[in-house]
Amino acid sequence: MSTIVPGCSNGSFKIKNVVKTDIDMIADSHLNEMNALMQELMIKLYKRNPRELEKRPGETIESRVAQTFNMNRPLIFEELDNKQVIDAMLLCFDQKFTGDRVFAVMAGLVGMIRYSYNNLPEFYMLDFLDEQKLNNSARNIEILVWRLSNKKDENENLFLLTNGVDGNISNLSFERIFGKMIAIQDMMASVVSGRTNRTINNVVKSVTS
Repeated sequence: MSTIVPGCSNGSFKIKNVVKTDIDMIADSHLNEMNALMQELMIKLYKRNPRELEKRPGETIESRVAQTFNMNRPLIFEELDNKQVIDAMLLCFDQKFTGDRVFAVMAGLVGMIRYSYNNLPEFYMLDFLDEQKLNNSARNIEILVWRLSNKKDENENLFLLTNGVDGNISNLSFERIFGKMIAIQDMMASVVSGRTNRTINNVVKSVTS
């Protein structure tokens, strides 16, 4: 159903909303929330793994976030060997990679989420999302969580630290962020699937190796 509000005098009303469907507005909201969660995740990863930022003298958490969430440029970086999406994320777990592993994970993750939303910053009536892309991204986040918690380097250390224990209290803040991200992508996939009446294929082969 299209959203059209005739005679609206509310100052918050935007003319462009007349060409948005309900699903478009849901997609806008979910993408905005995903971006907020990913920024929160990136900041927390750097604070938990300060050595990664130190690999790039002159960089700050703020500058790294700005580079990663700049919608005006593709997420292609020489320091990541120009790898994108899944390939960029996999650099984090490469023994030979000596660069910033937080940046590799986040550049890949943000690129994957952008791809699942067709690289669009917001949505209008004629924009169509693919529920399979959304579902695949949710499954890949699950795989990423597993790898972060289990993959270790040659010295048996995790490549990046996430959840931990502070004293006798478990810190599961990373788990909560990832859980919210997975839920958002699954919900969006379900909404789009309901509109298109297509079946989602839950078999994903991406970052499992």
